[in-house]
Amino acid sequence: MRVMPMPADANGNGDIFGGWIMAQVDLAGSVLPARIAKGRITTVAVNEFIFKQPVSVGDLLSFYAKVERIGRTSVTVNVEVYAERNPADLHVVKVTEAKLTYVAIDANGQPRSMPTLEREG
Repeated sequence: MRVMPMPADANGNGDIFGGWIMAQVDLAGSVLPARIAKGRITTVAVNEFIFKQPVSVGDLLSFYAKVERIGRTSVTVNVEVYAERNPADLHVVKVTEAKLTYVAIDANGQPRSMPTLEREG
């Protein structure tokens, strides 16, 4: 996923709000678990969230998600965020990394088994 933060996403110092970045990480991190679960999922844990560098208006952010673990009902994903800065003299830096856990849920919001595990077991 790629996104560029806008001035409305910044605090008084001109840095992007951490909560805005967290929301984008949650969106990017949810894509793989939703595919694996073949349906509805919910975020159940933010296991780790590290802000390595500030993000500024004009940075182009790239979000890369990788599945770390698939459990009976859950998927844990690692998300790394990189910022492309200064297009005239491009510089790429890692600004955030996070680990989140998502759970597959049914129509009533209750945990359900992952479809791939139902076929194997």
